[in-house]
Amino acid sequence: MEQTRQSRERLRDTIPPMEWAIFEPEIDAIHRLKAERNAVILAHNYQTPEIFHGVADIVGDSLALARRAAETEADVIVQAGVHFMAETSKLLCPDKTVLIPDLAAGCSLAESITAKDVRALRERYPDVPVVTYVNTSAAVKAESDICVTSGNAVQVVESLGVDRVIFLPDEYLAHYVALQTDVEIISWKGHCEVHERFTGDEIRQYRQAHDDLMVIAHPECPPDVLAAADEVGSTAQMINAVSSRKPRRVLMVTECSMSDNVAAEVPEVEFVRPCNLCPHMKRITLPKIRQALEYGAPRVEIETDVADRARQAVTRMLAVR
Repeated sequence: MEQTRQSRERLRDTIPPMEWAIFEPEIDAIHRLKAERNAVILAHNYQTPEIFHGVADIVGDSLALARRAAETEADVIVQAGVHFMAETSKLLCPDKTVLIPDLAAGCSLAESITAKDVRALRERYPDVPVVTYVNTSAAVKAESDICVTSGNAVQVVESLGVDRVIFLPDEYLAHYVALQTDVEIISWKGHCEVHERFTGDEIRQYRQAHDDLMVIAHPECPPDVLAAADEVGSTAQMINAVSSRKPRRVLMVTECSMSDNVAAEVPEVEFVRPCNLCPHMKRITLPKIRQALEYGAPRVEIETDVADRARQAVTRMLAVR
Protein backbone atom coordinates (compact mmCIF):
# COMPACT_ATOMS: atom_id res chain seq x y z
CA MET A 1 0.00 0.00 0.00
CA GLU A 2 1.42 3.39 -1.05
CA GLN A 3 0.58 5.11 2.27
CA THR A 4 2.43 2.40 4.18
CA ARG A 5 5.45 2.66 1.86
CA GLN A 6 5.65 6.43 2.41
CA SER A 7 5.49 5.93 6.18
CA ARG A 8 8.29 3.37 5.98
CA GLU A 9 10.51 5.81 4.11
CA ARG A 10 9.87 8.54 6.69
CA LEU A 11 10.63 6.20 9.59
CA ARG A 12 13.60 4.38 8.07
CA ASP A 13 16.00 5.83 10.65
CA THR A 14 13.53 5.59 13.54
CA ILE A 15 12.05 2.07 13.42
CA PRO A 16 14.33 -0.95 12.78
CA PRO A 17 13.37 -3.28 9.88
CA MET A 18 12.47 -6.16 12.21
CA GLU A 19 10.05 -3.95 14.13
CA TRP A 20 8.58 -2.54 10.93
CA ALA A 21 7.82 -6.07 9.72
CA ILE A 22 5.50 -6.42 12.73
CA PHE A 23 3.87 -3.01 12.26
CA GLU A 24 3.33 -3.14 8.48
CA PRO A 25 0.36 -5.57 8.34
CA GLU A 26 -1.44 -3.59 11.06
CA ILE A 27 -0.81 -0.29 9.26
CA ASP A 28 -2.12 -1.72 5.98
CA ALA A 29 -5.26 -3.03 7.72
CA ILE A 30 -5.89 0.30 9.46
CA HIS A 31 -5.65 2.26 6.20
CA ARG A 32 -8.19 -0.10 4.58
CA LEU A 33 -10.56 0.17 7.53
CA LYS A 34 -10.35 3.96 7.58
CA ALA A 35 -11.46 4.08 3.96
CA GLU A 36 -14.30 1.63 4.58
CA ARG A 37 -15.59 3.43 7.70
CA ASN A 38 -14.96 7.02 6.52
CA ALA A 39 -12.80 7.40 9.62
CA VAL A 40 -9.94 9.67 10.64
CA ILE A 41 -7.32 9.07 13.29
CA LEU A 42 -6.35 11.97 15.55
CA ALA A 43 -2.96 11.41 17.16
CA HIS A 44 -1.40 13.45 19.93
CA ASN A 45 2.27 14.36 19.74
CA TYR A 46 3.04 11.79 22.46
CA GLN A 47 1.98 8.81 20.35
CA THR A 48 4.66 6.42 19.15
CA PRO A 49 6.09 6.95 15.63
CA GLU A 50 4.34 4.00 13.99
CA ILE A 51 1.01 5.59 15.00
CA PHE A 52 1.97 9.26 14.61
CA HIS A 53 3.60 8.85 11.19
CA GLY A 54 2.13 5.51 10.14
CA VAL A 55 -1.67 5.83 10.43
CA ALA A 56 -2.64 9.26 11.79
CA ASP A 57 -4.53 11.69 9.58
CA ILE A 58 -4.40 14.64 12.00
CA VAL A 59 -1.58 15.17 14.51
CA GLY A 60 -0.79 17.86 17.03
CA ASP A 61 -1.22 19.11 20.58
CA SER A 62 -4.53 19.27 22.44
CA LEU A 63 -5.51 22.61 20.90
CA ALA A 64 -4.73 21.55 17.33
CA LEU A 65 -6.62 18.28 17.74
CA ALA A 66 -9.62 20.09 19.21
CA ARG A 67 -9.75 22.55 16.32
CA ARG A 68 -9.35 19.86 13.67
CA ALA A 69 -11.90 17.57 15.29
CA ALA A 70 -14.47 20.34 14.99
CA GLU A 71 -13.73 20.64 11.26
CA THR A 72 -13.58 17.02 10.12
CA GLU A 73 -16.21 15.62 7.77
CA ALA A 74 -15.46 12.02 8.69
CA ASP A 75 -18.19 9.85 10.21
CA VAL A 76 -15.82 8.22 12.71
CA ILE A 77 -13.05 9.74 14.82
CA VAL A 78 -10.47 7.45 16.42
CA GLN A 79 -8.62 9.26 19.18
CA ALA A 80 -5.04 8.06 19.47
CA GLY A 81 -4.50 9.80 22.77
CA VAL A 82 -6.05 9.70 26.22
CA HIS A 83 -9.66 9.70 27.35
CA PHE A 84 -10.13 13.41 27.99
CA MET A 85 -9.02 14.10 24.40
CA ALA A 86 -11.62 11.69 23.08
CA GLU A 87 -14.24 13.40 25.23
CA THR A 88 -13.23 16.76 23.76
CA SER A 89 -13.67 15.38 20.25
CA LYS A 90 -17.11 14.09 21.21
CA LEU A 91 -18.06 17.47 22.70
CA LEU A 92 -17.18 19.20 19.44
CA CYS A 93 -18.61 16.47 17.19
CA PRO A 94 -21.69 15.18 19.06
CA ASP A 95 -23.19 13.57 15.96
CA LYS A 96 -20.06 11.58 15.09
CA THR A 97 -18.86 8.27 16.43
CA VAL A 98 -15.79 8.83 18.60
CA LEU A 99 -13.67 5.81 19.49
CA ILE A 100 -10.91 5.48 22.07
CA PRO A 101 -8.84 2.32 21.47
CA ASP A 102 -8.36 1.74 25.21
CA LEU A 103 -10.79 3.08 27.81
CA ALA A 104 -8.07 2.85 30.46
CA ALA A 105 -5.94 5.49 28.71
CA GLY A 106 -6.35 8.11 31.42
CA CYS A 107 -4.39 11.11 32.71
CA SER A 108 -2.99 11.94 36.14
CA LEU A 109 -4.05 15.57 35.72
CA ALA A 110 -7.60 14.67 34.76
CA GLU A 111 -7.79 12.35 37.76
CA SER A 112 -6.47 14.98 40.17
CA ILE A 113 -9.75 16.94 40.32
CA THR A 114 -13.48 16.25 40.27
CA ALA A 115 -16.60 18.25 39.46
CA LYS A 116 -17.34 18.32 43.21
CA ASP A 117 -13.94 19.95 43.82
CA VAL A 118 -14.74 22.69 41.30
CA ARG A 119 -18.10 23.40 42.90
CA ALA A 120 -16.40 23.69 46.30
CA LEU A 121 -13.91 26.19 44.88
CA ARG A 122 -16.75 28.26 43.43
CA GLU A 123 -18.33 28.44 46.88
CA ARG A 124 -15.02 29.50 48.39
CA TYR A 125 -14.31 32.09 45.69
CA PRO A 126 -17.70 33.38 44.49
CA ASP A 127 -17.75 35.35 41.24
CA VAL A 128 -14.18 34.30 40.33
CA PRO A 129 -14.07 32.69 36.83
CA VAL A 130 -12.97 29.07 36.63
CA VAL A 131 -10.38 28.44 33.92
CA THR A 132 -9.80 24.76 33.30
CA TYR A 133 -6.99 23.02 31.44
CA VAL A 134 -8.25 20.72 28.69
CA ASN A 135 -6.50 17.89 30.53
CA THR A 136 -9.67 17.33 32.55
CA SER A 137 -12.83 15.26 32.33
CA ALA A 138 -15.97 16.51 30.62
CA ALA A 139 -17.62 16.63 34.06
CA VAL A 140 -14.98 19.10 35.28
CA LYS A 141 -15.20 21.15 32.10
CA ALA A 142 -18.97 21.37 32.66
CA GLU A 143 -18.34 23.19 35.95
CA SER A 144 -15.94 25.65 34.31
CA ASP A 145 -16.29 28.96 32.52
CA ILE A 146 -13.64 28.40 29.87
CA CYS A 147 -10.92 25.93 28.94
CA VAL A 148 -7.28 26.48 28.01
CA THR A 149 -4.37 24.52 26.60
CA SER A 150 -0.72 25.03 27.48
CA GLY A 151 -0.35 26.94 24.23
CA ASN A 152 -3.08 29.55 24.82
CA ALA A 153 -3.41 29.66 28.63
CA VAL A 154 -2.01 33.18 29.11
CA GLN A 155 -4.02 34.55 26.20
CA VAL A 156 -7.27 33.04 27.46
CA VAL A 157 -6.73 34.21 31.05
CA GLU A 158 -6.08 37.77 29.91
CA SER A 159 -9.05 37.70 27.52
CA LEU A 160 -11.42 37.48 30.50
CA GLY A 161 -10.62 41.02 31.67
CA VAL A 162 -10.69 40.14 35.39
CA ASP A 163 -8.28 40.61 38.29
CA ARG A 164 -8.08 36.96 39.32
CA VAL A 165 -9.09 33.49 38.16
CA ILE A 166 -9.27 29.97 39.50
CA PHE A 167 -6.87 27.97 37.29
CA LEU A 168 -7.23 24.17 37.34
CA PRO A 169 -5.77 21.60 37.80
CA ASP A 170 -2.06 21.82 36.91
CA GLU A 171 -0.12 23.64 39.64
CA TYR A 172 3.01 24.08 37.54
CA LEU A 173 1.21 25.42 34.49
CA ALA A 174 -0.66 27.80 36.81
CA HIS A 175 2.67 28.98 38.24
CA TYR A 176 4.01 29.58 34.73
CA VAL A 177 0.89 31.51 33.71
CA ALA A 178 1.13 33.63 36.87
CA LEU A 179 4.62 34.72 35.82
CA GLN A 180 3.32 35.86 32.43
CA THR A 181 0.35 37.96 33.54
CA ASP A 182 -0.78 40.42 36.22
CA VAL A 183 -3.97 38.40 36.78
CA GLU A 184 -3.98 36.71 40.20
CA ILE A 185 -3.98 32.91 39.80
CA ILE A 186 -5.69 30.63 42.34
CA SER A 187 -4.27 27.19 41.61
CA TRP A 188 -4.81 23.51 42.38
CA LYS A 189 -2.19 20.87 43.24
CA GLY A 190 -2.57 18.65 40.20
CA HIS A 191 0.55 17.39 38.39
CA CYS A 192 1.41 15.46 35.24
CA GLU A 193 3.11 12.25 36.30
CA VAL A 194 5.51 12.52 33.33
CA HIS A 195 6.55 16.16 33.59
CA GLU A 196 6.80 16.32 37.37
CA ARG A 197 9.63 13.76 37.30
CA PHE A 198 12.03 16.18 35.59
CA THR A 199 14.32 18.29 37.79
CA GLY A 200 16.43 21.39 37.32
CA ASP A 201 19.53 19.46 38.42
CA GLU A 202 18.89 16.92 35.69
CA ILE A 203 18.72 19.66 33.04
CA ARG A 204 21.96 21.22 34.30
CA GLN A 205 23.69 17.82 34.09
CA TYR A 206 22.67 17.50 30.46
CA ARG A 207 24.07 20.97 29.78
CA GLN A 208 27.40 19.99 31.35
CA ALA A 209 27.56 16.98 29.04
CA HIS A 210 26.57 18.98 25.93
CA ASP A 211 27.73 22.60 25.84
CA ASP A 212 25.78 23.34 22.64
CA LEU A 213 22.46 22.00 23.93
CA MET A 214 19.20 23.87 23.34
CA VAL A 215 16.66 23.06 26.06
CA ILE A 216 12.92 23.50 25.48
CA ALA A 217 10.58 22.61 28.36
CA HIS A 218 6.85 22.04 28.62
CA PRO A 219 5.12 24.36 31.15
CA GLU A 220 3.74 21.34 33.03
CA CYS A 221 7.30 20.86 34.36
CA PRO A 222 8.29 22.13 37.83
CA PRO A 223 9.47 25.76 38.10
CA ASP A 224 13.16 24.84 38.55
CA VAL A 225 13.05 22.98 35.22
CA LEU A 226 11.51 25.94 33.43
CA ALA A 227 14.14 28.23 34.96
CA ALA A 228 16.89 25.96 33.61
CA ALA A 229 15.44 25.87 30.07
CA ASP A 230 16.18 28.16 27.13
CA GLU A 231 12.54 28.23 26.07
CA VAL A 232 9.17 27.14 27.45
CA GLY A 233 6.21 26.16 25.31
CA SER A 234 3.42 23.78 24.45
CA THR A 235 4.21 20.68 22.41
CA ALA A 236 3.25 22.53 19.22
CA GLN A 237 5.48 25.47 20.17
CA MET A 238 8.34 23.11 20.97
CA ILE A 239 8.03 21.43 17.58
CA ASN A 240 7.89 24.78 15.78
CA ALA A 241 11.02 25.97 17.58
CA VAL A 242 13.01 22.90 16.55
CA SER A 243 11.69 22.82 12.98
CA SER A 244 12.33 26.51 12.34
CA ARG A 245 15.64 26.95 14.13
CA LYS A 246 17.14 23.48 13.61
CA PRO A 247 19.63 23.58 16.50
CA ARG A 248 22.56 21.19 16.32
CA ARG A 249 21.46 19.43 19.49
CA VAL A 250 18.21 19.75 21.44
CA LEU A 251 16.61 18.46 24.61
CA MET A 252 12.80 18.49 24.59
CA VAL A 253 11.72 18.24 28.22
CA THR A 254 8.47 16.38 27.72
CA GLU A 255 7.15 12.89 26.93
CA CYS A 256 9.79 10.82 25.17
CA SER A 257 7.94 9.75 22.02
CA MET A 258 7.62 13.33 20.84
CA SER A 259 11.36 13.49 20.24
CA ASP A 260 11.11 10.39 18.05
CA ASN A 261 8.30 11.96 16.03
CA VAL A 262 10.08 15.28 15.52
CA ALA A 263 13.39 13.56 14.76
CA ALA A 264 11.77 11.85 11.77
CA GLU A 265 11.07 15.30 10.30
CA VAL A 266 14.41 16.99 11.10
CA PRO A 267 17.06 14.24 10.81
CA GLU A 268 19.87 16.84 10.87
CA VAL A 269 19.07 17.68 14.53
CA GLU A 270 20.51 15.51 17.28
CA PHE A 271 18.02 14.80 20.07
CA VAL A 272 19.11 14.19 23.64
CA ARG A 273 16.37 12.07 25.19
CA PRO A 274 15.57 12.07 28.92
CA CYS A 275 13.06 9.31 28.29
CA ASN A 276 10.05 9.74 30.54
CA LEU A 277 7.11 7.85 29.02
CA CYS A 278 3.39 8.37 29.63
CA PRO A 279 1.94 4.97 30.56
CA HIS A 280 -1.54 6.10 29.51
CA MET A 281 -0.52 7.23 26.01
CA LYS A 282 1.32 3.95 25.57
CA ARG A 283 -1.91 2.00 26.04
CA ILE A 284 -2.79 3.05 22.49
CA THR A 285 -1.29 0.58 20.01
CA LEU A 286 -1.76 -0.33 16.36
CA PRO A 287 -3.68 -3.56 17.15
CA LYS A 288 -6.06 -1.65 19.46
CA ILE A 289 -6.65 1.00 16.78
CA ARG A 290 -7.39 -1.71 14.23
CA GLN A 291 -9.80 -3.45 16.60
CA ALA A 292 -11.57 -0.18 17.40
CA LEU A 293 -12.17 0.37 13.69
CA GLU A 294 -13.24 -3.22 13.12
CA TYR A 295 -15.78 -3.33 15.95
CA GLY A 296 -16.74 0.34 16.31
CA ALA A 297 -15.84 0.27 20.00
CA PRO A 298 -15.06 1.42 22.64
CA ARG A 299 -17.27 4.44 22.00
CA VAL A 300 -17.06 7.67 23.98
CA GLU A 301 -20.43 8.87 25.29
CA ILE A 302 -21.17 11.86 27.54
CA GLU A 303 -24.42 12.62 29.37
CA THR A 304 -26.34 15.33 27.53
CA ASP A 305 -26.47 17.85 30.38
CA VAL A 306 -22.75 17.48 31.09
CA ALA A 307 -21.89 17.64 27.39
CA ASP A 308 -23.91 20.80 26.79
CA ARG A 309 -22.19 22.69 29.61
CA ALA A 310 -18.71 21.32 28.90
CA ARG A 311 -19.06 22.17 25.21
CA GLN A 312 -19.61 25.82 26.10
CA ALA A 313 -16.31 25.95 27.99
CA VAL A 314 -14.41 24.40 25.06
CA THR A 315 -16.05 26.53 22.36
CA ARG A 316 -15.34 29.69 24.37
CA MET A 317 -11.68 28.71 24.33
CA LEU A 318 -11.71 28.09 20.58
CA ALA A 319 -13.24 31.53 20.03
CA VAL A 320 -10.21 33.24 21.62
CA ARG A 321 -7.71 34.07 18.88
